[in-house]
Amino acid sequence: MNTARKFIVAVAILLTGSGLCFAQSSTTTTTTVESSTAPYTEGTVWQVTMVRTKPGMTDDYLKGLAKSLKTSLEEEKKQGLIVSYKVLLGEASTPSDYNIINMVEYKNMAALDGLRAKTDPIAQKIIGGEDQQREAAMKRAELREILGGKLMREITLK
Repeated sequence: MNTARKFIVAVAILLTGSGLCFAQSSTTTTTTVESSTAPYTEGTVWQVTMVRTKPGMTDDYLKGLAKSLKTSLEEEKKQGLIVSYKVLLGEASTPSDYNIINMVEYKNMAALDGLRAKTDPIAQKIIGGEDQQREAAMKRAELREILGGKLMREITLK
């Protein structure tokens, strides 16, 4: 197994494990206050999107991300709307698996409230109006398929 694949597997295991812990905690806690018995402390919130690029289209997709997504996320970071972002690239383990993970980090769940009203002007400035944004989305659909997404909380084990 090559190094990139090992890294992706490790990240997937980490994300899956932290999601399970969060899910277990949220079902046993009846208040919004973190349980003092929880074996972790809550951290930032990550929006994770799993992407499978179409054969031969990975570089084209990444060029598009660098042009629009990176520019948008850098502006969002500058305005304090996000904490950070990451793009992970690796080999798909099966023909139906993802090969790219896009991750956007938010300070907390409250940062998602009213987010679209804050990010729409950024998208309009960088990509253009609704027609240009729709056209860009259709072009991305020719290059990749979104396999899923998750909203996950980062935790620190006690």
